[in-house]
Amino acid sequence: MLSKNISTFIACDCEYEDAQTVLFGAPFDGTTSFRPGTRFASSAMRSESFGIETYSPYQDKDLEDICVFDSGDLELPFGSPERALEMIEERAAEILADGKRPCMIGGEHLVTLGAVRAAAKKYPDLHIIHFDAHADLRDDYLGEQLSHACVLHRCWDILGDGRIYQFGIRSGERAEFRFAAEHTYMNKFNFDGIDKAVRKIGQQPVYFTLDLDVIDPSEFPGTGTPEAGGVSFKELMGAIKEVAKLNIVGFDVNELSPVYDQTGRSTALACKLLREILLYFNK
Repeated sequence: MLSKNISTFIACDCEYEDAQTVLFGAPFDGTTSFRPGTRFASSAMRSESFGIETYSPYQDKDLEDICVFDSGDLELPFGSPERALEMIEERAAEILADGKRPCMIGGEHLVTLGAVRAAAKKYPDLHIIHFDAHADLRDDYLGEQLSHACVLHRCWDILGDGRIYQFGIRSGERAEFRFAAEHTYMNKFNFDGIDKAVRKIGQQPVYFTLDLDVIDPSEFPGTGTPEAGGVSFKELMGAIKEVAKLNIVGFDVNELSPVYDQTGRSTALACKLLREILLYFNK
């Protein structure tokens, strides 16, 4: 059984035995291709979460009325992506084996692969909903297949065709978009079609992964690879509300780099989003 972390995300302090959702941090940015710093996201979000309320006026729900357990950060080796992924998979598998749902705070987007490996072993018919500015479908980046630029391709290696749905994508190599046309469902630039994807998936198990750079950098500058032309906070909230209709068995929030936004607004936005996701996904 996991032990409670000393510092927790706001109101995520119930007992492990009672929790439906278990939060943990994966502070790893060992393959970041542009600006590093996502390793500091989970600690920053815990600290800054006390600047927001537990109550959501969007949903008329309160974090104090649900049960989320914060198990703290993993101590991940920066020099070994594979070992870091193994540790993430072990933590996610432990949570899933106890009948609970893992919620991971990254970290660069590669960390998603570890959690997906664990979820796919428990749920062989797993699907993925992916919100991001980047396709992340390269087979390798500078010769390295374990990279945040390749994470969805590695997930496809596990799941195969027709089980990955990507939204908000506005950056990538030509080959990535051609790969998506044959192997994934990709909606570029926005969330058009999210309702159709939700109906098609039905109640099959879903892992939801959110790369925060899907948001336009005018609202969210604190990320390692900002891309102009992104969605708004309001648009993202509407899409998450649709995703919440699905059978979510695990989820993550990635790619906040607090150091690149000294105003703190990016961290505050990430905290608010996590509050809303925790409340939307609570059944």
